[in-house]
Amino acid sequence: MTYNNTTSEPSFAFSPADGSKIAYHLTPASLVEKSTGIVFLGGFRSDMNGTKAIALENWCKNEGRQFLRFDYTGHGQSSGRFEDGTISDWARDAIFAIENLSKGPVVLVGSSMGGWIMLLAALKVSSRIKGLLGLAAAPDFTQDMMERELSDAQISQMQKNGRIEIENCYDHGDPYIITKALIDDGKNNLVLQQSINISIPLRLIQGMKDADVPWQTALRIQEKITSDDVEIQFIKNGNHRLSEASDLNRMTATLDGLLKTIEETA
Repeated sequence: MTYNNTTSEPSFAFSPADGSKIAYHLTPASLVEKSTGIVFLGGFRSDMNGTKAIALENWCKNEGRQFLRFDYTGHGQSSGRFEDGTISDWARDAIFAIENLSKGPVVLVGSSMGGWIMLLAALKVSSRIKGLLGLAAAPDFTQDMMERELSDAQISQMQKNGRIEIENCYDHGDPYIITKALIDDGKNNLVLQQSINISIPLRLIQGMKDADVPWQTALRIQEKITSDDVEIQFIKNGNHRLSEASDLNRMTATLDGLLKTIEETA
């Protein structure tokens, strides 16, 4: 199923569902007692080489913990075109990666869209997922954030052409392609419309100056999830990326505390 390249190049796994090629980096555990591994789930149009993913990888290496980062299909070095992807596709990729590329108990760290994917994955692969850490988690964003910001003209264009282009406000690169399929499929994966039947510990870190995800989203998640072990950190001046040095330190400190909670009660 997999083949390995040099350490500077990703490995690849082929999903039996459709033959998609998933690029990934796996750091195996080096300390037996650090039994819980980490899986990073990236955001919309992000790849596995982002600041948070690399910071987590370095932290896990120092801690002797297993760490997995990967690219969804249509992202980074995985196969497929971004504009062909949907939430269902990317959740499927995450579940495949968790089940086939990682080993043992894991904590999922989801950034932005990855915070939605981690909830969907936890609902499907509950036996191995022991905790969740959301960074500017954005469940239901295709409906609650993206669709609601579209103008009547954009909605009309999407209905006619099946897609629209919106400005890339981060790196001034190519515009984002938003498809009708993405919006329609998102409606089939909404999690904040009802109780989220997940009972494992959840930690959320949310910037209050996040221009993409309203800080109230974190409160909605904690309201809907059935777990009693939920903690939210609001960062007064935090933005959506949460990639400053202080943000990365907060992320790893929060993860360390979460892991202690999980492993002390195991």
